[in-house]
Amino acid sequence: MPFPNLPPPPSLDALISIADKALRSVLAPARSSRPLPATGPEPDLSDAEKRESGALMRVNHTGEIAAQALYHGQAFVARDEATRQMLLKAAREETDHLAWCEKRLSELQSRTSYLNPFWYAGSFAIGALAATFGDRVSLGFVSETERQVEGHLDDHLARLPAKDSRSRAIVEAMRADEISHGAAARAAGAKELPAPARALMKHTARVMTRTAYWI
Repeated sequence: MPFPNLPPPPSLDALISIADKALRSVLAPARSSRPLPATGPEPDLSDAEKRESGALMRVNHTGEIAAQALYHGQAFVARDEATRQMLLKAAREETDHLAWCEKRLSELQSRTSYLNPFWYAGSFAIGALAATFGDRVSLGFVSETERQVEGHLDDHLARLPAKDSRSRAIVEAMRADEISHGAAARAAGAKELPAPARALMKHTARVMTRTAYWI
């Protein structure tokens, strides 16, 4: 992995733009540009099933907060404009995921994680750091992140109550987008990350998902 080649100091406009993205991601209700994938009536779930679906969708929402931050951090440091625009496009699609998860959490009478501001800040820093090693490494980070997220969503599809068709439809639509983002990164020249980096990413994601399930 090459030694980081730090970018020039950001402009005031760039800093304001990043602050605006952070505040919108963490504090403002997300707005979707695409229809909610969930259709049909609300399923008849028991209280225990609602709690389980709510906890899993809270984890998914936190994951999307982290994804937003990763993409914003990577785009902030990206060298190539095409790479930057690809990252920002993916972030906009992740905003749809945020909106879908928020809607489903409301339907389940559940809530988002109290630690989302912490996860946003940490994920932004990780994304920016990854991007300092160059765009190919940054794209490799996207590819590996989406591969791990795909596995995480597969696990949730297995754990969601069988009757909760609305949550399942949202998770399936999110999974399709994550696969697309990973494929786009690889097509753009993503460099495979070394095994220790992949293991550290997996460990960090495990801490985040287990924490968000409860808090």
